[in-house]
Amino acid sequence: MGAPSHAIGLRFLQAHGTHPHPELALELVWAQLASQGAEHMGATLGWCYVTDELADGLEHIVHGLRTRLPQVAWVGAVGAGVLATGVEYLEEPALAVMLCNLPAGDFRVFHGRQPLPRLSGFMPQAVQVHADGQTPDLQDLLHELAQRTATGQLFGGLSVGDPARWHVATDGGPPPPSPAPEGADHSGLWHGGVSGVAFDARVRLVSRVTQGCTPVGPPRTITGCDRHVVYELDGRPALRCLLNDLGLPGPEQADWHLEALPKVRATLAGLSDADTELMSHGRHFGDDTRMRHLIGLDPQRHGIALADQVETGMRLAFGQRHVAAARQDLVRICAEIREEFDPQEHPGSAPVGAVYISCAGRGGRYFGAPHAEMEILSHALGDIPLVGFFAGGEIARHHLYGYTGVLTVFGA
Repeated sequence: MGAPSHAIGLRFLQAHGTHPHPELALELVWAQLASQGAEHMGATLGWCYVTDELADGLEHIVHGLRTRLPQVAWVGAVGAGVLATGVEYLEEPALAVMLCNLPAGDFRVFHGRQPLPRLSGFMPQAVQVHADGQTPDLQDLLHELAQRTATGQLFGGLSVGDPARWHVATDGGPPPPSPAPEGADHSGLWHGGVSGVAFDARVRLVSRVTQGCTPVGPPRTITGCDRHVVYELDGRPALRCLLNDLGLPGPEQADWHLEALPKVRATLAGLSDADTELMSHGRHFGDDTRMRHLIGLDPQRHGIALADQVETGMRLAFGQRHVAAARQDLVRICAEIREEFDPQEHPGSAPVGAVYISCAGRGGRYFGAPHAEMEILSHALGDIPLVGFFAGGEIARHHLYGYTGVLTVFGA
């Protein structure tokens, strides 16, 4: 059961529950919300996340929320699991909901029939995005969205599901009667494209990416490449650089691949654009770094094939992902966020709510125990209201990520 949070008038509260029937899952969550005063808090914006097991009932859930709280605008998505303060639900039918009372003029909901506006008096500073990963040219669409903000800051994730990867976006107002007029937004549900909510500069939020990956070699510049294949790093053969970083023999030695392949399979490449920082503080990968799988080796030309297109001038460093690195990096971003709300440096500022988008390949099982990832967040941030979901891919800045967590904390 969630707990409310108060600070200088800004209030968040959350609730969560599991039940195979959508109607009863909603009743469980609504009972918690009502007990916390949801009907009287002046809520304006809500988040609704369901697991794939409840996706068929998402329209009913959203309809019920809109009926109970007609003044609230809603965003959300379907996840491989859902998250709430200290709790994660995986492979079970579950629902997580969060409400806040941000001033209605401080945010705008957008979706396919209502694109992110360019309004005088409203300049988005940051945008939360829910997207269908099958959307054509999704990366270009994220670039375009980022360009509509003053900071280029996006955060969010890709909805999951089969066959439809539903995401939620609807303005405040009761749901229209059924059947809906032709072309009307009846359900607030969308598949394909992107939806979400944009925040202006009056909304204080801090967002960080946890890569959960430890560098195993120095950062280098790509000096020779062709589409997905890197041939040279700092003017040296790329394959030799990789093997050297992993402490492996060179490709001129017989049977070198027998020792190399197991370690190479456990290794990723961190990429950043030429004008962005690959490493942060020289010890860990920065927020703009995209971790990509190594998908092939070319011993003849000393090339390394990556699961992404590369260009000369980009920065690259090899890294490895494991449980210890994931824990350490998650604690690190929490510490960085706490510093942003330090009462001495930012008087009157306090974290009051959070959204966390984690990769479907992470979660408690990866961290060693049920709920372990969320327990780390609760220990680091305190018992503030938090919701989120396990996504099919994560969004931060204007990039798509994998195997990461994107934590966004709202402050008073």
